[in-house]
Amino acid sequence: MSARILTITLNPTVDVSGETELLRPVHKVRTTPLTYEPGGGGINVAGVISNLGGDVESLWVGGGATGTLLAELLIDRPYKSIYIPNTAPIRLSFNLYERTSGFEYRFVPEGEPISDEAIDNCLDTVASFNGHYVVASGSVPVGAPEDLLVRMAKIVRSNGGRFVLDTSGHALNYTIEHADVFLAKPSLSELRHLAGDGLNEATAREAARAVIGRGKCQMLAITLGAEGAMLAYEDKLLRLPALHVVTKSTVGAGDSFLGAMVWALSEGWEREQAFRLGIAAGAAAAMTPGTQLCEREDVMRLYDTVLS
Repeated sequence: MSARILTITLNPTVDVSGETELLRPVHKVRTTPLTYEPGGGGINVAGVISNLGGDVESLWVGGGATGTLLAELLIDRPYKSIYIPNTAPIRLSFNLYERTSGFEYRFVPEGEPISDEAIDNCLDTVASFNGHYVVASGSVPVGAPEDLLVRMAKIVRSNGGRFVLDTSGHALNYTIEHADVFLAKPSLSELRHLAGDGLNEATAREAARAVIGRGKCQMLAITLGAEGAMLAYEDKLLRLPALHVVTKSTVGAGDSFLGAMVWALSEGWEREQAFRLGIAAGAAAAMTPGTQLCEREDVMRLYDTVLS
């Protein structure tokens, strides 16, 4: 039986995507018809886990007209959506592909504050979740208590579950220093918040070992974009290159990497194999346009090509 998984999105978005021939200042920029997709780290991770066949529920916080829109976009998803009302509307993020250059432009607002009532409801939901993995993914809303994710991690630990963390900035650093984290997934730039400025791939290896050595995080997966990823745990450090695929959009590649890893671990896969599946899922996500997530068929096909 599959392990039950809960994902948490404290600062979700509606991802709006389109294409244009040329992005220019001042002039009107005509786009293709826009697509609207549910967005935010935890929601994306839940979608990937669901696509792979996992037993997942998705908690998200939202309000206003954009919160209603997100709820409508999630109605037909094959996993349970847990809506936590907030007093402020959620964000609209905009992704624009410029055909002339092949560049992708991403406009991501900071987001609105989260209410005390919404925080309490989130903590109550986490406490009542009878499952194995809780994944907190995405940014923390403005004004949220700095120990919010720490409190969630401690609840998960007390319930016998595993807490997975994918955030950035002060929230990443503070949570790893004050909570027991099963798996954290920073990018190379986000790792700098844990280990200081000036990191390159070589020094990132030592920084990753240092984080694991402090005993607060059992596994650290560091995504390197087009260069692949690293995985540190115990006294091991694995490094795998990215797969070369025809890239249509890099949006959601990190969330796909994490979702695939968590799904594989929840299914009892060894850590190295879960890491390989994450590499495959990140590449599969890059093959899809706009903000679309990876598909199981692509992930499993690419998995067989990842070097062991």
